[in-house]
Amino acid sequence: MKLIRKNSDLNKAISNTKELGFVPTMGSLHKGHEFLIKVSKRKCKKTLVSIFVNPTQFNDKNDYQNYPRDLSKDLKILKRLKVDFVYLPTVNQIYKEKRLSKINLKKSQKILCAKFRKGHFEGVLDIMERFIKLIKPKYIFMGEKDYQQLFLVKDFIKDKHRSKIYPCKTIRDKNKVALSSRNYLLSKKDFNKAGLIAAFLQKLKFTIKIDRSVNSYLNVLKTELIKKYKIKIEYLEIRNEKDLKLTVVNKKNRLFIAYYINKVRLIDNF
Repeated sequence: MKLIRKNSDLNKAISNTKELGFVPTMGSLHKGHEFLIKVSKRKCKKTLVSIFVNPTQFNDKNDYQNYPRDLSKDLKILKRLKVDFVYLPTVNQIYKEKRLSKINLKKSQKILCAKFRKGHFEGVLDIMERFIKLIKPKYIFMGEKDYQQLFLVKDFIKDKHRSKIYPCKTIRDKNKVALSSRNYLLSKKDFNKAGLIAAFLQKLKFTIKIDRSVNSYLNVLKTELIKKYKIKIEYLEIRNEKDLKLTVVNKKNRLFIAYYINKVRLIDNF
């Protein structure tokens, strides 16, 4: 496993590598990340994992400062998985060159998390494009837990870069909670509560009647969930999986939620 901290060393290390798989992470690795890495290792000759807590995708400075970090533990996991390259850039390494054009989301894209986290996805798209230009991977492995992120990144790079997004299923804890680095910030009690919410929504997805009034029903249900679990819900919506529009009748769809347990923000989709 080769640790790379400088862009110049990155160029040397991967210059002759073909069929490179790339797994971008912000560290605090869990079984979800491990699954992405294992898929990359099966599909590609070499795998590169980045660990970089990207400041530009945080709309809250406290959230950035409090984001869980444990590099020593992460490196032990990556060594066990026999990852070929680990890229550990600094902020200066990544952002020493300014963008020529500003990234702006379309009005139709300012939904779900983009509605509540101003500048978040612009930061995500920026960092992903910088990584792609540096690494030039054949495939980028991303989880479906943040489905909107996956959707936006795929749309953003499809006509600009040769790299392809390879979506991977959401990995869940035995109590149904989607694995996330933010779960480390939850108390045991709150983690169990998140499990009850996830189990309820998973069951709801398979039993709810999909018609024109479905999101009106979800607005009523949202109020009930807030009262029952004492949480703050930003959104609870069913959207078309193909284009994230609210047109869901006779379409393949997903149920999306973003909510706070105390001060920890969790997202999920089913």
